[in-house]
Formats: sequence, structure tokens, C-alpha cells
Amino acid sequence: MREIVMDTETTGLDPRTGDRIVEIGGVELWNHLPTGKTYHQYINPERDMPQEAFDVHGLSIDFLRDKPVFAKIAQEFLDFVGDAKLVIHNAAFDMKFLNAELGWLNMAQLPYSQAIDTLDIARRKFPGAQNSLDALCRRFGITTERALHGALLDSEILAEVYLELIGGRQPDFALGIVGGTDSDKAGSASNWTVPARPKTLPPRITEAEKDNHDAFIKTLGPDAAWLNS
Repeated sequence: MREIVMDTETTGLDPRTGDRIVEIGGVELWNHLPTGKTYHQYINPERDMPQEAFDVHGLSIDFLRDKPVFAKIAQEFLDFVGDAKLVIHNAAFDMKFLNAELGWLNMAQLPYSQAIDTLDIARRKFPGAQNSLDALCRRFGITTERALHGALLDSEILAEVYLELIGGRQPDFALGIVGGTDSDKAGSASNWTVPARPKTLPPRITEAEKDNHDAFIKTLGPDAAWLNS
């Protein structure tokens, strides 16, 4: 199962008022394990950068001016994502911006059903608790070491948080799949079975112990449950 843990940085809170995406980061997981494959892109928003947004991510217009506009990277981004599930913290926010950008280009939009919202998972798992990404990092003992938000760094942090939220790094016990062949990757936890032992283990009970056990069972009478097992 392929998933992309991702994050965006923007110029503000609402694309309907002219805010744009300025950075996209993504980390690929296969069967809940990172493959080492990532996506990262800075984007020229073709507008000013409000101070409150700059204070969050530190991306200035001077820095972004020579970066590609979204139209130049849109297809590359969609090719990277493919049909993978998108693991996002507060998915409604990022999906809103991604689909606004794609809509302005008359490109097919990403269905919301493709997203997995880790904020929703955290709220259901820890009702009433603080469930920001930073709060979850503190809860799970994940070191962030960041002064500002960054899409790729936040994606890498979120990948760790996500794996903790769903029960650990290998919740489906799909051991050893990453880095294997395509046929290995096609096998998920749903069809994984324990391989047969090449040699049967010898019995751990002696013949004398077996005879004593049989003799004891006979003392329990004809209706003993063990006689019918």
C-alpha cells in the first residue's frame, strides 16, 4: 500500500481571497514504512507575502521570485502522488489549496476521499487533548528540532506521528517488504502467512509423560471433555 505523507506552506488561510501555495513536501511510505523517496518544491506565488505567513515559514518573496509557478510543477506533482493515499494533518486545509491551484489550471482535482486526516485520527484517539503536530510530537517523544515550519520537514515529522497514531512502525507486520521486488511489494498483510518450517520440531513430551497423561485421563470417566477433543 502506497501512501504520501505531505504538507504545504501558503501565503495565508484562504485561496478564495487570493492566497497561494508556496511550498509542497511529501514523503513516500510503502506498507507504512518510508521508502526514502520524497517530493519537495518551492513555488512562486506571484503575489506578496503577508508578514504573519512569513513568520510561520520564513519564505520571503525575494527567495521565491525565481522559483517555478504552480502551473509549471502541477503535472510533476500529480505524477508523484498518483493514486496513493495522502496523509495530511488537517487535510481540509491542504486539499482546499491544492484543488484551488489545480482548478485555476482546469486540471482534475484530488478527491477528498484520497486523503487521510491525521488530525481527525488524533482527535478521535485523544479527545479533548491538544492535537497539533507539535503537541503530538511531545506526546510521542518525537524530536522536531525546527524553528520554522517547512513542508518537507513537517512531512517527515508527520510520517513519524502517523505511524505512532496507527499503532507503531509496522502495524500490519509487513516485515521486509520495502526494498524487495515488485512481487514482494504486491503482497500486503492481508495475504501474508507464516512460512512452513523446513523441518518439524521434535516433541517436547517424553513417552513416559504421555503414558502418565493418558492414564490420568482415563480416571476422569467416560464423559471427560478431553476424551472428545
